[in-house]
Amino acid sequence: MNTTCPLPRRAALATAAAALAAFALTACGDDGNSSATSAPPPATATAPVTASATVPAGEHNQADVTFAQGMIPHHRQAILMSEMVQTHAASNEVKALAEKIKKAQAPEIATMTAWLKAWGEKVPTGMDGMDHDGSGMPGMMDNHQMDQLRGASGTAFDTMFLTRMIEHHEGAVEMAKTEKAEGVYGPAKALADDIITAQTAEIAQMKAMLRKD
Repeated sequence: MNTTCPLPRRAALATAAAALAAFALTACGDDGNSSATSAPPPATATAPVTASATVPAGEHNQADVTFAQGMIPHHRQAILMSEMVQTHAASNEVKALAEKIKKAQAPEIATMTAWLKAWGEKVPTGMDGMDHDGSGMPGMMDNHQMDQLRGASGTAFDTMFLTRMIEHHEGAVEMAKTEKAEGVYGPAKALADDIITAQTAEIAQMKAMLRKD
């Protein structure tokens, strides 16, 4: 009886033996860390860290948008008024208050701008509303009133600045109260609360300053 394997069968057996040897070598080389032999997980795209990554678009409403779009130019005008103080005012107390207003409101403008960009909404440029009578923006002064303030100096400037900044702050408080009542975006409502607290206190301070004159 002839026991010699046919050539095709011997080739198949050799192939199988080679496969078994390769498997054994792989198993012996495993140091216990299964990740060494397992296929890597599919790559996951990592989004860049942007404002949209921290400001979910679905968590705001139109009231939040209106608040940010209105408060940005409102703050810009307050900062412009405050910048006049250093060269026009007589009172050091007024100058200190103006610096406080600038330092508080500039970062808030940056914050609200980031929200609007993340939401895909228009960011106001300049001080929208200054060319009008201010009726659409509570407390906002028109160009004529700004020119009057710019043309004043000394104690007359101090009185005009305080009087108009009180009105300006009262407008901001009104806008913030609307946001608290109608908005849904948590950070915007929190900012509105901060504005109400800070500017209500500054209104009281400015009224006290006027009584001293």
